[in-house]
Amino acid sequence: MARPIIGIFSNHHVIHDSYEVQATGLINISAVADVAEGVPMMIPSEPDSVRVSDLLEHCAGFVFTGGRANVHPEEYGEEPTEAHGFFDRNRDRLTLPLIRACVERGQPILGICRGFQEVNVAMGGSLYPEIRDLPGRDNHRMPPDGTLEEKFALRHDVTFSENGVFHQLMGRQSVPTNTLHGQGIKTPGPRVVVDGHAPDGTPEAIYVDGAPGFTLSVQWHPEWKAKCDPVSRPLFEAFGAACRDWADGGRARPVLRSA
Repeated sequence: MARPIIGIFSNHHVIHDSYEVQATGLINISAVADVAEGVPMMIPSEPDSVRVSDLLEHCAGFVFTGGRANVHPEEYGEEPTEAHGFFDRNRDRLTLPLIRACVERGQPILGICRGFQEVNVAMGGSLYPEIRDLPGRDNHRMPPDGTLEEKFALRHDVTFSENGVFHQLMGRQSVPTNTLHGQGIKTPGPRVVVDGHAPDGTPEAIYVDGAPGFTLSVQWHPEWKAKCDPVSRPLFEAFGAACRDWADGGRARPVLRSA
């Protein structure tokens, strides 16, 4: 069987202050190719050029990557403030309806960082503009200095619900993760199950209840060294298996169910 095509969402960047591009990290591409065992296809976050219907037809699954731009608060009924940072309305216009379509069809999705937040917003949830400003919360942002190794270093544990989806997948109830985000879930969407938390209570692992297919999303960055990381590898392997099932006649592989 041919490897399934897996869409990886890119982000808008400007090179040399003038040349606009869409780009994604090589670590996303490597995680999809080497661990999920799919054919990585970069998807530009340009809804005037890319249609949701075309993506659903051509891709077996989708990785909603991290990105510096945040989901616009109008998407969850709030007014934008300086604390929300900057936005990419084009990505919002493409990813949010695509997530909802995939959830209903059973087509596999994997949300990472911003993608984790996109899944929650697409399913009717809301976000905090800045986690570190909340009483009792830690600073989850990327360290401003240091090498990539230091920026992506393991910084806290995530604890999963006992016998929940992520506990079953990982074979452990608590795992070490990196953390490189400013925003986080405020109110989970009506069908969004928060299945893992950081020590300060910040939601870190979710899935969509009742979805016929794979809908796992995480707030950390599992694409970093995914091939050798014992936490990242099972996540991408399970996602890849779900994508192969979808490519093989549109068979939906649901996430594991809580005991």
